Amino acid sequence: MRFSNAFLDDIRDRVPISNVIGRRVTWDRKKTNVSRGDYWACCPFHGEKSPSFHCQDRKGNYHCFGCGVSGDHFRFLTELEGLSFPEAVQTIADMAGVPLPAADPQAERRDKERTGLLDVMEMATRFFQDQLQTANGARARAYLRDRGLTGRTIETFRLGYAPESRNALKEFLAGKGVGKESIEACGLVVHGPEIPVSYDRFRDRIMFPILSSREKVIAFGGRAMSPDAPAKYLNSNETELFHKGNVLYNFTRARRAAQSASGPGTIIAVEGYMDVIALHQAGVENAVAPLGTALTENQLELLWKMTPQPVLCFDGDGAGVRAANRAADLALPHIKPGRTVRFAMLPDGKDPDDLVRHEGRGPFDKVLANARALADMIWGREAGSGTFETPESRAELEARLRQITGVIADEDVRRHYQQDMRDRLNAFFRPAQQPVGERGGFGGRQRQPGGRGQQGARGGAAVAGISDRLARSTLVRGAQDLPALRESVLALTIVNHPQILFEEYDEIAAIEFENRDLQRFWSAVLGIAAAAGVRLDRERLVEELEAAGFDAMLKGLDQQIRNSRIWTATGEAAPEDAREGYLQAMALHKRTRALLWQRRELERELAQATEEGDDDRVPQILRALQEVQLETVRLENQEAIIDGFGVLSGRVKGPAKG
Repeated sequence: MRFSNAFLDDIRDRVPISNVIGRRVTWDRKKTNVSRGDYWACCPFHGEKSPSFHCQDRKGNYHCFGCGVSGDHFRFLTELEGLSFPEAVQTIADMAGVPLPAADPQAERRDKERTGLLDVMEMATRFFQDQLQTANGARARAYLRDRGLTGRTIETFRLGYAPESRNALKEFLAGKGVGKESIEACGLVVHGPEIPVSYDRFRDRIMFPILSSREKVIAFGGRAMSPDAPAKYLNSNETELFHKGNVLYNFTRARRAAQSASGPGTIIAVEGYMDVIALHQAGVENAVAPLGTALTENQLELLWKMTPQPVLCFDGDGAGVRAANRAADLALPHIKPGRTVRFAMLPDGKDPDDLVRHEGRGPFDKVLANARALADMIWGREAGSGTFETPESRAELEARLRQITGVIADEDVRRHYQQDMRDRLNAFFRPAQQPVGERGGFGGRQRQPGGRGQQGARGGAAVAGISDRLARSTLVRGAQDLPALRESVLALTIVNHPQILFEEYDEIAAIEFENRDLQRFWSAVLGIAAAAGVRLDRERLVEELEAAGFDAMLKGLDQQIRNSRIWTATGEAAPEDAREGYLQAMALHKRTRALLWQRRELERELAQATEEGDDDRVPQILRALQEVQLETVRLENQEAIIDGFGVLSGRVKGPAKG
């Protein structure tokens, strides 16, 4: 009997190919990586002593680098075990727990009709391609040329032109013997009871053929040439061949590119046809796009079939941020161990097409390299959406994060997400404390465990020795309220040199400050930058921050930096010095944050072990805590050396020492 492609794909997806092949081979323990679904064995098709037969569950195929055989589930069974194709299908269906479809004459008739419709779509594609090369297609050719597309790219994606006529395509197909019913079933004409004479759906549009996973044309997207057209982009309507929410533009070509990549290839989801095409021409061939609408659950599942961690790339404007947030909410319930998404946010006002056309591939690769994790997107959206000065507002944020992460279906992933959000909340709401009388390094000085009864490793005695009267003075309270020097350096360097913000936007937007005032200040900086875009300069940024009530904060940060003689963070520093100072401060900030998180985890484990009376674990945890403390001290010593960088370099432009 004949099996539909949908049925074959379904049972293939349900059964890991390693389960099929594993019945006939022994996997090599050294080369096999079970967690990644990556298996190696001696080839069952030819004799060999070292394993060169490779099988990948994610791709659903096998290949021997010795004898060259390759195939899928069915081919393995037919070629190695000698089964007929129906017998191989029966075997895989049994393993999947899916019954074979009963013989259905109507289904067979529909398959034949589908084949006929695919032939009609192919004829329409060739008609549009030919029209692009005629005199009628001159404007369309000029448009594509202005968009930077080469003839080879136009041919690769089979771009065409639908002439400005109500009947051109319909008459062409009728002349080829295609019946009225088939033309209507393909969605190529507008028809209905209230329309006396059907007419071409696509008119005066550049045509983008949309292919199935088997590389057959199943629909079209059309870009209007006239600025007065009611819809800039128009897709085929839903047909027997085409269901928009189940299809990704450039799916098969991108999957092939990802599979041929060295190492685990990824897939990039962008917003439009032209983005995909421009990226392909720039050498990024693993990009796909939804078809003019927001990403759907079915499209997300398609992405996960190709890669465990697709990158969702959105334009950097307000609409792009909203689309990214919708995608984050869509993905969250479905993530699992080893299956998630990342987010690459483009500079404001740019889309992938603009970026690679005007600046080349390099800036786009940099955007991808800085893609943010799903957890970062969720946290940034919720924590950056307001101020949290009252217990009620902080409790509201905590409840909202608990509710958002509660939709994750996988229990283990949900638990880790909720723990991650608790850690971020603890860091976000903890008041910064910096002992007085202690020389400030980039890392500041963290409060030691044990509460009021213990002094810090360094400088604690100085704080304890301050009289009550002095401790209540404005001078001391002001010093204690200042952010850690490391945080002040980061913030003020970027305010004074905002070009760094746009060069390293994703990394900078994800910075988490310990100081609550600095967190609010930072939310204002990012908001101003998002609104102004790359045109933002220091003067405008400072002016808007002062207007927003951060004048005292700016003066305090500037005084702290100048007192510590870190001139790389000032507005007078040379750009190269400022950037180098930023890189050093960021590296120290990340390491300090990592040590802080590690210390908190160990303290939590210590409390648990003590409560449970686990005498074996307590000494181990204490030793680990001591190692973290030693590393913190080592880092503080390093910070003390770096503090003077801007003064010693001799490259700073601006104020003299003193």
